[in-house]
Formats: sequence, C-alpha cells, structure tokens
Amino acid sequence: MRQSYVKNAAILTASSLILRVAGMGFRIYLANLLGEQGVGLYELILAFYAVFITLATSGVSVASTRLFTEELSRRPAAAKGMARLLCGAAIGLGSLAAAVQWALADVAAQYWLGDIRAAGAIRAAAPSLPFMALAAVLRGFFLARRRVEPNVCSQLIEQAVRILLVVALLAQTEGQGLGTRCMVVLLGSSASEMISAAIMLAFYGGARGTAFGTGKGERPSNGPSRLWAILWPVEGSRCLSSGLHTAENMLVPACLALFLVDAGGRGTALAQYGVLKGMVMPLLFFPFGLMGTLATLLMPEITEAHVCGRHTQLMRLLNRMMTLTMFVSVLAGAVFCAWGKTLAILLYQSKEAGFYLCVLAPVMPMMYLESMLDGALKGLGEQKAGFGYTVWDSVFRIAGVIVLLPHFGMKGFLFVMLYSNTFTCLMNFRRLVQVTHIPVRVFGWFGAPCLAAVPAALLSLRAAGALGNAESWPGLILGCCIMGVAYFLLSWKLGLSEALQGLRKKQPDTR
Repeated sequence: MRQSYVKNAAILTASSLILRVAGMGFRIYLANLLGEQGVGLYELILAFYAVFITLATSGVSVASTRLFTEELSRRPAAAKGMARLLCGAAIGLGSLAAAVQWALADVAAQYWLGDIRAAGAIRAAAPSLPFMALAAVLRGFFLARRRVEPNVCSQLIEQAVRILLVVALLAQTEGQGLGTRCMVVLLGSSASEMISAAIMLAFYGGARGTAFGTGKGERPSNGPSRLWAILWPVEGSRCLSSGLHTAENMLVPACLALFLVDAGGRGTALAQYGVLKGMVMPLLFFPFGLMGTLATLLMPEITEAHVCGRHTQLMRLLNRMMTLTMFVSVLAGAVFCAWGKTLAILLYQSKEAGFYLCVLAPVMPMMYLESMLDGALKGLGEQKAGFGYTVWDSVFRIAGVIVLLPHFGMKGFLFVMLYSNTFTCLMNFRRLVQVTHIPVRVFGWFGAPCLAAVPAALLSLRAAGALGNAESWPGLILGCCIMGVAYFLLSWKLGLSEALQGLRKKQPDTR
C-alpha cells in the first residue's frame, strides 16, 4: 500500500508539473494572440462558465469518490448499481447546466458580462458540461480504486488536444473579431473535454469487470438518499462560492469603466482586466505547482493523525507544512518582486503587467499559505469554518469593487486583492491555531524566509546588472538561479534543514 501511495504521488506530481507548464505556455500564447482586450473578454467568459462547471461537476465528483470507496470495500456488486446511479446523476446535472448556460447566453453576454460578443463563446462551451460531469464520476471511480493512471492519461491527452485544436482554429480565423476568436477557443476546449470523457469511458470499460465482478449488479442500499446527502451541501456551498466569485469578475470591468470614462471606457477597462486576470494571475500561481507534492503527501497524513489522535505527529506535520510552504512562497514572491517587470516585458511586452506583478508579489506567501491552510482545515474537519471565511471574503471583495474601483481604478482593485488575501490567510491561520494549539514559530515560519529572501534578491540583481544583461532572457535566468542558490543556502543556515530532515525521517509518535 505504501509503495502504491508513493507511486501515485510521483505520477500526480510529474503530470501536474507537465500540465502546468503546458497550460502556462498556452496562456501566454493566447495572451499574445488575442491581445489585452481579447484576454479580458476570454477571462470574463471563463468566469461565467465556471459557475456551470461547478453545478455540473462539483457534487458528483465528491460523491463518486466517497460512494465508490464505500461500496467497493463492502459489496462490489452494489458498486455497479452505484455506478449507474452516479452516471445518471452526472449526465442529468451536466445536461441541466448546459441547457441553462445555452439559454442564458445572450442575456448573460449583453447584461451581465457587458459584451454581446461573448454570446457565441458561451454557447460553444455549453455542450461540454455533460461530458465533464461524466468524466468527473469516472475519475472518482479510479481514485476510489487507488489508480491514478487513467485520470492522468486522460488529462494529458485532453490538454494536448485542446492546444492543437485551438491553435489550428485560431489560424483559420486570423483577422476576425474577438468574439469569433474567443468562440473557437471555447470550441476547442469543448471538443477536448468530450475526448477526455471518451478516454475515461474506455478505461472504465476495461476495469469494471475486475472491480464489480461478472454477476448482475445490485441496487445499493439507500443509494439515492446517500447521494443526495452529499450532493446538496457540496453543490450549494460551491455554487454559492462560484457565483460570488463570478459576480466579482463581472463587476470589475464595469466599475473600472466608470473610472476610465475619459480614457477609453469599457475597452480600456476590459484590457486592464485582461492584463491582470489573463496575464498576471496565471504567472503568480504557476510556482504553486511546486506545492502539489507537499499537499499530496501531507494532507492525508494530517487527516489520519487527527482522526487517530496522534497529537505529536500532527504537530510535526503541520510544522513541516508551514515551514516548506513559506520557504517556497517567499522565494516565489521575491523572484517576482525583483524580476517581475523584466518577466512581463519578455513574455507579454507589457509594462502594466510588470507593475501588477511587483505590487502583488509581496502577498504571494499569503496566497499560497491560504490554500495550504484551507486544505489542512478540511483534513481536520473544519471545512465549515473555511467556507464561512471564503463567503465573507467574497462579500468584502464585491463591496470593495463597487466602492473603490469607480474612484481609484485598478489601484483600488489591487488594494482589495492585497487586503482580501491577507484577511483569509490570517483567519484560516487563526482557526488552525485554535483547533490544534500548535506553537507558533514566528522566526522559523516567517522571519527566516524573509531574512534569506532580501539579500538573495539584491545579490541576483547586482550580479545580473554587473554582466550588463539584466533585461534579457539570459540575465533573467542567471538572476533567478543566483537568487535560488543564495536563498537556499541562507534558508538552510536559518533552519530549513530541520524541516527537510523531518520529511525524510518518521519519528515515533508520543501521545
């Protein structure tokens, strides 16, 4: 079992990095091809689309993993009946979401997104929803069987198909309007989702015999009620969160347009929104992929230690999580502080994106830590508290957008983002300390990474500047390498070695 766990973690980590690199490259390609306004329109469409993805997939994804695990461990024959129930629910929810999205396309584009050009892209994305829901159920089936290869294979092929189709379709629509170009991007994505679902069905067809046996499937005990008991709270909470997030994204360009009424109005607002959401945010969260291994390995152990009452092991795991999260996130923040402007110009030819990167870089540790703390709280059974913080944060962000953006423009939104990420991180951290009573290591978690980052950043800038190529790809790569080595050495001296040794060596738990 342990060997299988490590193997699955290694496969997931490698595939996650490949998908992130490919996805980041695809984002950069789209940003340069569609331009700032095009990326802004595309991001608005994705924000609206996300609500229906949540409706179609969130509940059945959670339910399938949990219910398949229960049935396969007790009565495999009943798991076959559960598979029919789950697939039927997925297709039903997906079809409902697709029908509503298709019907609302014109209204949403004109009145909610503020751009009728989005209607075609919204309709192009709708047919993918039943396939996404079905694939989510089948992924849950393989996760319940501790098999990650089918999920990884389908996602890698899906990403490759998406990129190839979109590139080909965009080449055929060169010179056409932004609405048409966004529509073909969503068409390519829809086709890739359908192919991914077909691949998952093929894997499922090959695995169902060994999983369920050859006998006739039985009706699962209280199947519909058990499914509903999972569906409605998950669907409700996640749809609420997704809806609030989408409302915020719709309001940002509209409120920015009020500030920019004499400087281009809606078009300039959409361009600024596109720079932030389509160029800057993917860059900021790209290094978070390095935390995937940590989350994969630590979160199940945190849950197990909590459930079994192993307090010493739980404290060690949480300390490890805090130390390594801050180590990676502070380094990422320092890189973007020092090299954000150069990176934005080299990738996007945009000084504006460089300014946003430098402003948001100091809050990157809060962004990363918030995500890790949220996962830890869920492992400790505190998901209601995390959900409450998320809702309050969304309400604050919407209020901040409405109040600040018409008067301060993008600077107001940057303030909202800085405050929001700090607030949710501190609330999650406070709750973790309350629940676990973990001793707070101010220097080890926060002080040491910051003390290592500042001289490492200054050294990298000085070294690249001395060579006369600080604003080129060689200078950027050299500067980042120097910063990384200096930061690692300084952090090691300041206590990182203790955390890394804890990852390799398991000590006996003393309760």
